Amino acid sequence: MVEIQNLTKYYGLHPAVQDISFTVGDHEVLGFLGPNGAGKSTTMNMITGCLPSNSGTVLVDGYDIAKDPMEVKKRIGYLPEIPPVYPEMRVRDYLTFAAGLKKVPSSERKKQVENAMERLRITDVQRRIIGNLSKGYRQRVGFAQALLGNPKFLILDEPTVGLDPTQVMEVRNLIQDLAREHTIIFSTHILAEVTAVCQRVVIINKGKIRAVDTIENLERSTGGDLRLKLKVEGDMTKVSAIIGDVPGVKAIEEVSVESAGVNAFTVAVESEDVRKPLMTALISADCMVLEITAVHSSLEDAFVKITGTGRQSREDAFEELGREMDAQREAEEAAKAADAGDGKEDEN
Repeated sequence: MVEIQNLTKYYGLHPAVQDISFTVGDHEVLGFLGPNGAGKSTTMNMITGCLPSNSGTVLVDGYDIAKDPMEVKKRIGYLPEIPPVYPEMRVRDYLTFAAGLKKVPSSERKKQVENAMERLRITDVQRRIIGNLSKGYRQRVGFAQALLGNPKFLILDEPTVGLDPTQVMEVRNLIQDLAREHTIIFSTHILAEVTAVCQRVVIINKGKIRAVDTIENLERSTGGDLRLKLKVEGDMTKVSAIIGDVPGVKAIEEVSVESAGVNAFTVAVESEDVRKPLMTALISADCMVLEITAVHSSLEDAFVKITGTGRQSREDAFEELGREMDAQREAEEAAKAADAGDGKEDEN
């Protein structure tokens, strides 16, 4: 088990991480989420002992990272966002070197290196210089070094950066496979990956914990209104009026033209029970319902609501638009004033 207790880190007077606490159970895959600058990488560096904290405790299998750093590091495999590889070394030589740094017994190094290369599908490039590899292959080499030493805990910071869709799927499957033997803390900006491999998530923003819960609970508690998506054949105005009159319909949030005579509607409703009276009302009015589906909230919805990133982005956009309009208005007024001045000079 990994236990984070009241962890705090300052950079000068700036609090990067403020009094955060959470635990990670054995064989759990925990998603560690937050917007850029939230404190994710700083926290991971403190958990692994790469960065000292100002206060708080990190316990790994009962060992304190501050008091027993070597015991903790024996138990952790770490893949930072930028893979810690030597570009001038060949893949196999680098992994053998990394195994030595991790004090893997010499009798086991070859087997562990070959196993790591096989799991990350890099055996075919083992003799190549790392600096000549693509970004995706360098990422996989970094992931392979994290597996050396058979660590009980894996800390993965953006492990799929630079990978193509097929490689992302392979890494996703690898993480699920590794969870049988390892405890994993997994950070990424791709929320679909978190949904696919994690049971529980921690959301951090501005250095503070904002939520610790299962994905299902977060989606349920922060999702807001239930929505239905409909595709209906018929006049848009007529269909909109019918939908708006059905009890339980809260609002028509979006309307778009799907094809000739067919429109798509996104409707906020009180419950899924509204579907039946909604279909009855439309069919009774000779409007053909081609599709109706319930749209449940996603982890992305929960993330945006908890961190406020979506709202802030919209506010920033409106502020920027306002500044542009003010600047344009001032420029137009200045131009008019200049024209008026030129006219008076001509008269004179």
